[in-house]
Amino acid sequence: MTYTYDRALTGVSIDDAETRVRAAQADRGFGVLTEIDVKTTMKQKIDVDMAGYRILGACNPQMAHKAIGFEPRVGAMLPCNVILREVHGGTEISAIDPVASMQAIDNDPLHQIAGEVRDMLRQAVDAA
Repeated sequence: MTYTYDRALTGVSIDDAETRVRAAQADRGFGVLTEIDVKTTMKQKIDVDMAGYRILGACNPQMAHKAIGFEPRVGAMLPCNVILREVHGGTEISAIDPVASMQAIDNDPLHQIAGEVRDMLRQAVDAA
């Protein structure tokens, strides 16, 4: 099983891809709770240059509330990360597959929610 859903945006800068991803997520009820600019962090912390790489911690509050209701410790696996990565010719978007990440938890109602969130994230990636 793959653990991400990926899409390449040819000819699209990482900044434009981020704008598109944020808008597509917002249309599906997601907000960005955390933002990590990995490229900048690596340069500051260990003086390494790398291509643009950003991690957006996406959360749909309604779905997160349901998940926490079924499994109180699931917050250790939230939010759902979406990666933007500069690649040759554009930007790649990768969204976590919540079904894959929740396999370690034996909780059928939680798996149902993970499936719904997976579908919503895929729709956002496809719409970006």
